[in-house]
Amino acid sequence: MIPAEVWVMFLGYTVPMVFSPGPGNTVLATAGGRFGIRGSLPFWLGFEVANVALCIIYGLGLGSVLQEIPALHEVLRVCSVVYLLYLAWGFFRSARGSAGGEDASVEKLGFVEGLLAVAFNPKIHSMVLVMFSQFLNPASGALTQAAMLTVAFLGVCVVCHFPWIYGGKLILGRFRSEKALRIQGWTFGACMMGVAAYVAFA
Repeated sequence: MIPAEVWVMFLGYTVPMVFSPGPGNTVLATAGGRFGIRGSLPFWLGFEVANVALCIIYGLGLGSVLQEIPALHEVLRVCSVVYLLYLAWGFFRSARGSAGGEDASVEKLGFVEGLLAVAFNPKIHSMVLVMFSQFLNPASGALTQAAMLTVAFLGVCVVCHFPWIYGGKLILGRFRSEKALRIQGWTFGACMMGVAAYVAFA
C-alpha cells in the first residue's frame, strides 16, 4: 500500500504539472473551442488512453530502456514540433477556405490525434518518469503500486484537463459566424505555431 503522506506529495506534484499550461493543454483548449465538449471527446479519450499507456510503460520499468537511448528526447521533440505544425496547417487551411467562400470546416481531432499528442510530448514523458521514480517503492509490491498510481494519475488528468476543454468552449465556442470561424482558424493556427516554437527551443 502507498502511505497517505505519499499520496499528498503525489497530488502536490501531479496536479500543478497536469493543470499548468503546456502543449497538451493548449491543444485540448483549442479542441474545446473549435469542436465543443462532445466533439472533443474522441481526442480527449485518446489523450487519456495514451497517458495510461505511458504509465504502464514507465511503471513497469520499461521506460528505463528508452531512457538509455540518448537521442530519444530529441526524436520526441522533433516529432512534437512536426505534429503541432501539422495541426497549425489544418487550422490555417480552414481559415483560408472561409475567406474564399469555401467550406471552412477543419478535420476534427480524433482518437488517434489524442494518442499522438501525448506520445510526441516530451513533457509528459518526463513527468510520468519522475512520478514513478519518486512515488513508487520497488521494495513493496511494485506492480500494485504502479496500478494504483496509474489510476490516480488518470483521475488527476481527467479532472485537470476538463477545465481546459470547457474553457476553450466557453470562451471561443460561442462565436460561430463565418468571420469568427476565420479568426479562430488563424488564432488557433498561430497558437499551435507558438507552442511548436516553445517545444523546439525550450
